[in-house]
Amino acid sequence: MLRDLPTVRGAILYESLKGGNVRCGLCERRCLIHPGERGFCQTRLNIEGRLYTLVYGAISALESRPIEIKPFFHFYPGSSALTFSTWSCNLTCPWCQNWHLSRKAPETKEARYITPEGMVALAREHGDQGLCVSFQEPTLLFEYALDVFKLGREYKLYGCFVSNGYLTLDALKMLKEAGMGAINIDIKGDEELYRVYLKGAKEEVIWRNAQAAKEMGLHVEMIHLIVTGLNDKKDKIERLIKKHLGTLGPETPLHFTRYFPAYDYHQQPTSIGIMEFAYETARDAGIYYPYLGNIPGHRYENTYCPSCGTLLIERSGYQIRGKWLKGKQCPRCQRELETIV
Repeated sequence: MLRDLPTVRGAILYESLKGGNVRCGLCERRCLIHPGERGFCQTRLNIEGRLYTLVYGAISALESRPIEIKPFFHFYPGSSALTFSTWSCNLTCPWCQNWHLSRKAPETKEARYITPEGMVALAREHGDQGLCVSFQEPTLLFEYALDVFKLGREYKLYGCFVSNGYLTLDALKMLKEAGMGAINIDIKGDEELYRVYLKGAKEEVIWRNAQAAKEMGLHVEMIHLIVTGLNDKKDKIERLIKKHLGTLGPETPLHFTRYFPAYDYHQQPTSIGIMEFAYETARDAGIYYPYLGNIPGHRYENTYCPSCGTLLIERSGYQIRGKWLKGKQCPRCQRELETIV
């Protein structure tokens, strides 16, 4: 039987309804799922009036990676995290860089299963300092992530998500309680972009969750992929910067990442001029830690002191080439960087 497979486990967040239907409570799509059917993400199945995850420990990709590649620039800089993923997604980005994972429904009978104990053991064997769920939307590995983070905490391994941010507040709280210490949230653009390209998802949910994560004490960094012909207009970038400042404050890092053609979207790569405009506008508006990504070797990959402009961390891509912090302080003006963990 399907329920006998190790990757098929009872889901945690759902509501039982009349007629054997269930309402999923994992992401803000809150799918109504009839018996025998799956939710939007294809990883949740209603079996006789109970909701099951089909991807518990079903691992699609696994690799030790520098934390900077996520990107996290202020969360244990220079460390590495064992990074893993499953299949599918709850959003529908036509420009998805990891479409070979996010556009594939889980295959329960052929899944590569790794126990939570096995995942933590692999991290320790590889010398990683943390555990990260990434590559595709980590929310879909929710039940598994809870168990992995709890075990990892016993060995002082940090836990983090690289997410589209479309999970429910209940899911976010449970992840925090299990030991997740940081979340990188990808804000795609404005309400129109979410409605048109992402099957009716809502921009406000992303900002709500980012703000809630900060209030819970999670380390938060935001990332914005600037896609040619979609969200690369100057007024859209300025709006996003204003929203970031008003919701998360100047101390929350904001990464602007350069788009390259992928999956079902084939415009030219984002112009360097637009990327630099985004960085400089964010900096001039008062964001302390703006960054550019996918432009290896660019000076705007580096961390500078917001007060005196001193170079504090020099990067090339995901490699740290030099670090001149004194603890968490600028060696020149002694300003303490608010968000360095």
